[in-house]
Amino acid sequence: MRYLKVLWSHNLPDEPIELYSEIDDAGYEIRKVEIYRDGRRDFADGESSSGTTMLGESPLPSLEEIAEQEEFSPSLIEGVDFERVWRQVVGDSNYS
Repeated sequence: MRYLKVLWSHNLPDEPIELYSEIDDAGYEIRKVEIYRDGRRDFADGESSSGTTMLGESPLPSLEEIAEQEEFSPSLIEGVDFERVWRQVVGDSNYS
């Protein structure tokens, strides 16, 4: 398992500026959080989602490939950091 945070620099009001992904060993997203400029936060996992957030249908590109696009600033994060963001959005009551 790996955990990815991507900062997306843009001026699109309806697109997220921070993306957090939990990624399995094959490169597929298992859980995802998107945070928007206006403070809105959406999520997706294999069972449910909010807003327009959806899991990717194909494996994510490598960190290096994402970083090649200048509007994206990707970094690997620790699982505990992903979990903290996930719980802030989804809440402790839905997941243990």
